[in-house]
Amino acid sequence: MDRFDAIRTLLAAVDGGSLSAASRKLGMPLPSVSRKVSELEAHLGTQLVVRTSRKLLLTDAGSAFVMASRRVLEDLEAAERTAAGEYTEPKGALVVTAPTMFGRLHALPVVNGFLAAYPDVMVQLMLTDRVAHFLDDQVDVALRIGPLPDSNLIATRLGAVRRVVCASPDYLSAHGTPAVPEELTRHSVISYEDVTSSGSWAFEHNGAELNVSFRSRLSVNTIDAAIVAGLAGAGIIRTLSYQVVDYVRSGRLQVILAPFEIAPRPVHLVYDKQGRLPLKLRAFVDFVVPRLRETVAQAEL
Repeated sequence: MDRFDAIRTLLAAVDGGSLSAASRKLGMPLPSVSRKVSELEAHLGTQLVVRTSRKLLLTDAGSAFVMASRRVLEDLEAAERTAAGEYTEPKGALVVTAPTMFGRLHALPVVNGFLAAYPDVMVQLMLTDRVAHFLDDQVDVALRIGPLPDSNLIATRLGAVRRVVCASPDYLSAHGTPAVPEELTRHSVISYEDVTSSGSWAFEHNGAELNVSFRSRLSVNTIDAAIVAGLAGAGIIRTLSYQVVDYVRSGRLQVILAPFEIAPRPVHLVYDKQGRLPLKLRAFVDFVVPRLRETVAQAEL
């Protein structure tokens, strides 16, 4: 039995909540996952987990073993990084995640500059609008837009972006410009389901939240599609300011209802600082933070 392999399998099952989750994460057949956990229990002479139909529960012995195992694996990974030279010079691979459009417009150019400056570092850039998990997705650095939950992660603020409502001048000329959010009920609204409900938007007025319901004539599942429809004069859209800044500056879109906008959403660079920080990660943070701060500032409306 490969003890380290069995331990990693156990931790994958514990973190995923079931043997099936570990099977999916590791790309390993479910019987193999179950066998590795059973072999580890047999080797230790104690039961580590209680298998139920819905989830995996740790015994007292299992909880203590998992806690100790995490420390052992962290020490082993640190030793491997030291042997590979990651603490003497920036080298190795980094997994970076960012929202799809922000990553394409702003993160990717900065990452390209970083790679040119550090030829021994490789970057896997994951562009996704879901929140990637540091452990499950093996992420080193994340760019996050919006409030951050309390955690042990290190967060560096890069700036903030507004959530704006806008439409093409042609649409507003033909249908009028709403002066208050309630007037949206008389307009064609294009909603983006991954950002906001297809039937209501939140605003603020005199310090109080104001929710306005409407009938969305067009609902799309990508922000790019919503913007294209807005540019074509199909209706009113709501986006983050950096997504439409160029169109607003060129006059192809016009921001409306600005006095009723909710508070700007913060932009952070987030990473997990556990023990000694590899030089590749320190170099990445030091390189991208000032550049992304400048980029976010330049994208303000």
